[in-house]
Amino acid sequence: MVSRRSINLLLTVAGLCFAVGCAKPVVRRTLPSAVISLDRDALDPEVVKARLDPGVMTGEPDGVAYRVGPGDTVLVAVYGHPELSIASYGGGSVLGAQNVRNVGLVVDNDGSIQFPLIGAVQVAGKNSGQMRTFLEQELGRFLKDPKVTVQIAFTGSIRYYLLGEFTQPGLKYSDRPLNLLEALALGGSVDMANASLRTSYVARAGKRLPINFRRLLREGDLQQNIRLRTGDVVVVPDNTGEQAFVFGSSSSATARSGAVSFRNGRLDLLQALAQAGFNYRDRAQGRLSRTHVIRSEGDRAELFVVNASKIMKGEAAPFPLAPGDVVIVPQTTVTTWNQALEQLLPSLQAVAGVLAPFVQIKYLSE
Repeated sequence: MVSRRSINLLLTVAGLCFAVGCAKPVVRRTLPSAVISLDRDALDPEVVKARLDPGVMTGEPDGVAYRVGPGDTVLVAVYGHPELSIASYGGGSVLGAQNVRNVGLVVDNDGSIQFPLIGAVQVAGKNSGQMRTFLEQELGRFLKDPKVTVQIAFTGSIRYYLLGEFTQPGLKYSDRPLNLLEALALGGSVDMANASLRTSYVARAGKRLPINFRRLLREGDLQQNIRLRTGDVVVVPDNTGEQAFVFGSSSSATARSGAVSFRNGRLDLLQALAQAGFNYRDRAQGRLSRTHVIRSEGDRAELFVVNASKIMKGEAAPFPLAPGDVVIVPQTTVTTWNQALEQLLPSLQAVAGVLAPFVQIKYLSE
């Protein structure tokens, strides 16, 4: 005889089998990519070389004596003539002394110092030994066989500005030219969790250099580790302000060109177009079916043509944007890259200062 317990177990199993058998299988639909074409481009190496200014940024090789420049402070002692000595020579380094910038002679912006008997003399570009010989020659017109000692008390002519996600940002001085990694170390450490490496940059004389911070810090690409030039500004923004840029013509009166913001580190193409005011009529007129996207880092770029119209219809997968992407909605579906850029050149020029270096150099340089 079959026990009641066995019967209940059989009924339970049968019920489960019936439920599983009657349930409809879950079908995951994989949408195709909305990318119509993808091309890769890179800046001309000679153009990059000219922008980086290698003749200046290389600086002195290791082991070569430091050369004086504007902002430096020097101590000069003339043996046997304390009245001509500029502060007392204590020997050794005084780089760590308190208020050292207030002791000695400060090299003016024109590279000169004011010295007793001699007056204004040009010292910029000379190392301490060359300065000693030069001053001995000049003082020789007034003194018999003068003996001069020169000490560089403060190196203020080589300076870098570190802004953004550093533990110790600010103005940094160095006693020699530094490469980018060395300069970053002056800022303590970079907050990698909150830093936007894609939009980080080095600015020199008001122009952004085509340096890829992500490849340098994440992948160890030492080709990005350029030698800096005094006055360079290193900016590592936080990722809360990441943006893409949308440009183009729209049938909507509310459409605008310019920056659109990421939310929690994410932004896809339709979200960016919606923020910029593009709507269904633009898709109907065919403009969005060949949306152009420029994605660049350093001296390289990927050029996408994306069918945003299919994404709107649910016929293609969303297209995620990256910080700094430039989105261009052309006037017609047959617009080429050059035509699209030519049509929007005034709009691009208006925000050139915040665009990626690749876009600035490739499309906006005179």
